[in-house]
Amino acid sequence: MAELLRSLQDSQLVARFQRRCGLFPAPDEGPRENGAGSAEGAARTPGAGNLPAVNSKGGGAPANGLQRAAAPQAYTQKYIVKNYFYYYLFRFSAALGQEVFFITFLPFTHWNIDPYLSRRLVIIWVLVMYVGQMAKDILKWPRPFSPPVVKLENRVIAEYGMPSTHAMAATAISFTLLISTKDRYAYPFVWGLMTAVVFSTLVCLSRLYTGMHTVLDVVGGVLMTALLIALTYPAWTLIDCLDSAHPLIPVCVVVVLFFLCYNYPVSDDYSPTRADTTTIMAAGAGVTLGFWINHFFQLVSEPASSLPVTQNIPPLTTGMFVLCLSKFSVGIVLILLVRQLVQNLSLQVLYFWFKVVVRNKEARRRLEIEVPYKFVTYTSVGICATTFVPMLHRFLGLL
Repeated sequence: MAELLRSLQDSQLVARFQRRCGLFPAPDEGPRENGAGSAEGAARTPGAGNLPAVNSKGGGAPANGLQRAAAPQAYTQKYIVKNYFYYYLFRFSAALGQEVFFITFLPFTHWNIDPYLSRRLVIIWVLVMYVGQMAKDILKWPRPFSPPVVKLENRVIAEYGMPSTHAMAATAISFTLLISTKDRYAYPFVWGLMTAVVFSTLVCLSRLYTGMHTVLDVVGGVLMTALLIALTYPAWTLIDCLDSAHPLIPVCVVVVLFFLCYNYPVSDDYSPTRADTTTIMAAGAGVTLGFWINHFFQLVSEPASSLPVTQNIPPLTTGMFVLCLSKFSVGIVLILLVRQLVQNLSLQVLYFWFKVVVRNKEARRRLEIEVPYKFVTYTSVGICATTFVPMLHRFLGLL
């Protein structure tokens, strides 16, 4: 078993997949430093280089021989694309697993499709992402080495590899959506299953193509998500009752989630995983609070006791498209305004409290500043998306 895991973690396996898809490293044009190459017009890409297994906080190299990484280092790399179909397909697929997709898809689902379905998606997404992000900083496994792998992204340079949270999020969203809608809407289940499989598969393969994860990272992420869905599925109906639960439930949710963020596993070097995790957890807390506010103040009509099944999904007409686009545009603008206002205000308060120079960007990385300002900001965003945006839609006659 250990030999199989080591083979799935092999960077050469990722490199061979890239070559079969027409992605090649450019020929060396000069001497390397720390295993990195550079060339004019090169793409800035992340990598762990040829890092040996190192001792890190919490222990040295794992006993099973799997590799751990020191803090990844950036370098400049040039690559050659020989098959642009795969290049654009997997770059687009990679975007489907990134934050920009979720911060647009989840609110769109809430405002235009089904708010209760959206809440379930958000809560499962929060759970899966917390487990995945925390596992990264506990395991400290490296991303694929470059060379031989070509790396196309630099946004996650300081993060570790195992598991792939892109793979986890894509699998969680697609299959939670499938399971939650099969008895709520009338559509061919086979088509829904195929869509979920294709969506999650494309995102998973994109992580290999972009050189950001090993096969083991991706497979591990999918299996962890499948296990989490199976374990939590019996409690999904309880999720739908959170807004009508005891008044202290929202308070408990906020306190617990903030505690988990503040006590996030400590890394030897700064990693954006804590900030990203806080953002995700805070959004979940905000959505939970928003639904409770809607129920407590009766801002929305109560859903039927049993989820209705429609005979057909309404066809997309021009009028419906314009309405959905209008609601989405209005909602996004308000969310961005709230995000900017609350972020600036919370940072000012925290800077004053801890006597930090306002323009000190590095201060944002301090635990006592980063977690509170992120949590307050994105909790406000979650409340805004679920409470104030629908109220604005109603005021503007966009229902």
